[in-house]
Amino acid sequence: MKSNVLGPGGAGGISGSAGLNASIVTATADSLPDQPHALARARAFAEPLIGGETLDTGENILEHADAVAATLKAIGGSEAMQAATYLVYACAHLNKPQEVITKAFGANYAALAMETTKLVQVQRQARTAGAKAQLLDDPAAQTETVRKMLLAFSRDLRVVMLRLASRLQTLRYYAATRQTAPLSVAHESLHVFAPLANRLGIWQIKWEVEDLAFRFLEPDTYKQTAKLLDEKRVEREGFMEALRAQLERELNQNGIAALVQGRPKHIYSIVKKMRGKSLDFDQVFDIRALRVITADVKGCYAALGFVHSRFTPVDGEFDDYIAKPKSNGYQSLHTVVRDEAGRAVEIQVRTQAMHDHAEHGVAAHWAYKEAGAKGYGGVSASSEYDAKIAVLRQLLAWERDLSAPAAQRARDAKQGLFEDRIYVLTPEAAIVELPQGATTVDFAYSVHTSLGHRCRGARVDGAMVPLNTPLQNGQTVEVITVKEGGPSRDWLNPELGFLASHRAKAKVRAWFNAQVMEQTVAKGREAVEKLLQREGKTAMKLDDLAIQLGFKAADDLFEVVGKDELSLKTIENMLRPQEPPPSQDDYVPAKKARPASQNAKGGGVLVVGMGSLLTQLAKCCKPAPPDVICGFVTKGKGVSIHRSDCSNFRNMAAGSPDRVIEVQWNSPKSVDGAVYPVDVSVEAADRQGLLRDISEVFAKEKMNVIGVQTQSVKDSRGGTAWMTFTVEVAQSGRLNQVLGIVAEVPGVRSARRR
Repeated sequence: MKSNVLGPGGAGGISGSAGLNASIVTATADSLPDQPHALARARAFAEPLIGGETLDTGENILEHADAVAATLKAIGGSEAMQAATYLVYACAHLNKPQEVITKAFGANYAALAMETTKLVQVQRQARTAGAKAQLLDDPAAQTETVRKMLLAFSRDLRVVMLRLASRLQTLRYYAATRQTAPLSVAHESLHVFAPLANRLGIWQIKWEVEDLAFRFLEPDTYKQTAKLLDEKRVEREGFMEALRAQLERELNQNGIAALVQGRPKHIYSIVKKMRGKSLDFDQVFDIRALRVITADVKGCYAALGFVHSRFTPVDGEFDDYIAKPKSNGYQSLHTVVRDEAGRAVEIQVRTQAMHDHAEHGVAAHWAYKEAGAKGYGGVSASSEYDAKIAVLRQLLAWERDLSAPAAQRARDAKQGLFEDRIYVLTPEAAIVELPQGATTVDFAYSVHTSLGHRCRGARVDGAMVPLNTPLQNGQTVEVITVKEGGPSRDWLNPELGFLASHRAKAKVRAWFNAQVMEQTVAKGREAVEKLLQREGKTAMKLDDLAIQLGFKAADDLFEVVGKDELSLKTIENMLRPQEPPPSQDDYVPAKKARPASQNAKGGGVLVVGMGSLLTQLAKCCKPAPPDVICGFVTKGKGVSIHRSDCSNFRNMAAGSPDRVIEVQWNSPKSVDGAVYPVDVSVEAADRQGLLRDISEVFAKEKMNVIGVQTQSVKDSRGGTAWMTFTVEVAQSGRLNQVLGIVAEVPGVRSARRR
C-alpha cells in the first residue's frame, strides 16, 4: 500500500504562509518535555499505523522513521526529538491526529507533528509546480523556496532538524536501492537543503546531502571523480596515515596537546574546487587533508605555528576563522602546506567545542534552553529566546546572501532577488514577511487585524519608535495596543507614510467603510420604523417586511432605504392592500355629465357623440394614451374605459353588445400633466437586491412606483421571482422604452406590460 504522507520520504522542503494569526505569534518552539520512555512509547504508538505502509519512493515508512530518528541522535537530537519523528509519520493515519497525540503525549508533541506534516504537504505541491523552473536553475524559484522555508521555520525551528534528517534519509534510500532520484528532488537537495545545513553549520548533513544529490544530478562526473579517488586510494591513505601519526607525535612532544585526524573526502567539494579554480584533480588540496583538535584556543595557534615551522606554507591559502568566524558561527584555522616531496596537504586546526559545532551546528543545542551561555553563531544565548533569535538571524542572513551575491551587488545593488521583501521578528521570535518599506503599523496588521486597529505605539529592538518608522530586516518589533479602538484616518494619507502594505491599507479602509455602513443602516431603520408606526403596522416583523420586498434580511432593506435607493412610498403601497376590481354589476349608466378632469380616473377620455359622461379607467387592463380604447356602459358608475385587447372587455361586449360605445383620448393639451396607473410584470432569477435594482430603473426614468407585489419560488433554476409593479405614466409608449432597460437588469428574464 502506497502512502504520500511525507513523500517522497520527506523529500519536500518547507513552505509556509505569510499571514500569521494571533495564535501563531506565540510560536511552539519550547523544548519537548521529557517523558519516561518517550522514544519507545512513540515507536510503539506509530508502528501499527505505519509498519505496513510505504512512501512513494518505495521505502517502508517505519524504516524511514527509524533512520530519521537515528540521524537526529547522531547530530545531537534528544530522545524527545527522536520520539517526535514517529508521531510526525503517524499523523496522516489518524482521524483526529492533534487530539489523539495531545492526549497521549502532550500538546507540544502534537503541535510539532501537525506543523511538520502540514508543511511537507504544502512544500510537495510547490516543488511539483516549480519542478520545471528548478531544473532550469531558475534563481527566482530557488529563492521563493527559501522564502517559504524562512516563514515555515518561524513556526517551530525543530522542523529544521526533522526536514534535514528526512531528506538525507530519502537520498540514502535512493542510493542504496540503486534508484535514480527525481531531478527536482536532487536539485532542491543540492540548492536548498544543503545550503540550509551549511547556514546552520551542520556539516555532517551538508556534505552527505551534497554528494548524494550531485551523484543523481551528474552521475558521469560523480563516477569519474570517485574513480580518480579510488585509483590512488591505497597509496594516498598510507601516506596520510603516516603523516597523521607523525604530526600528532611531534605536536605532543613539543608540549601541544592535540589529536590529529584524517578528513573524509567529499566528491562534490572536490569537483567545485576543480571547476572554480580550473584545477586538475591532483592540484586540489583537500584530497589530502588532516584535522588537528586541540584543548583550547591557545593550543590552536600553537599548533598552527608548529605546522608552519615544520612544513612549507602555501601563499594565499591561510584563513583564520577563529578570530573572524563565518556567519554561521563556524570557527577553525585553515592552512595548506607542502611536505619535503612538495605534496600539498590541507590542515584544519580547532578546539573540540569548535569541532562539535562544525559537525552539528545548531543541532548541538537545537532545543534552545540547552544552548546556555555558549550561545550560537557568536551570540550569547543565556535564555531560550536569545538562542532562538540567534538561529533565526542565521536564516535571515542566508536570505540576504541569496538576495544580492557579491558580484551582483557590484553590478547593481538594487537588483537583489529579495529586494521587495523584508523579514522581522515578533517578541516570541516568529518571522513576519513584509513588503520593503513596511512600518510598525504594517507589521501589526500582518500579525492580526485587531492588533492593527488597536495599535498605538511600537518598540523596535527594545526602543520606542514612531508608528511610521520603516522596518529593517531582522528587527524585533513589539506592538503597544489599547483595549478598544480603531485606526486613524491619517494612516491612509500617503504623505505621512504610515502604511506600505496594500493588505493593511485595505483593512483600514474596510474599518471606516463599516462605520459608514452602520450609520446608513441606522438611518434606514429609523425611517422604516416611523413608516410602520404611521401605518399602524408596528407588530410586523422587520425581517418579514424585508423578505416581502425581495431582500434577504432587514439590514439589507435598511441599507437601500438609508441610501435613498428605495422610496418609502413603495413600502407604504405594499402595506396598503389594493381594492378589489369592481364587478360588472357595480356599473350603472351615467346620469349626469361631468367635466373632464386632469387626473387619471377617466377625465382624459371623450365619449364620441355624447358630450361629457362620467368615465373611469378599468382596473383590469389599466389603459393609458395612446392605447386603442373602447367604452362599456356600466350600471351606476358611468362608462368603463378598457383597452381594445382586454379579455374582460371582449367577454362583456359579447354578452351585452348594446352597451359598447365609441370613445377616444382627449386632446393632450386639455389633460396636460395627467398620469395613468399601469401594471408591469417582471420575471427574474431570484437574488438579493433584485427589487432594489429594478426600482432604481423606474426612479432614474422618473416613473413613480405606487405599488409592488412580489412572489419567490424555489425551482430547478435555483429560484424565480415574479414581481408586479404599478407605475404612473403619461404615455404608454414611454413605458415600452423603460421596460427595455428593466430587461437588461442582471437576472431579469422578461419585463412586460400586463
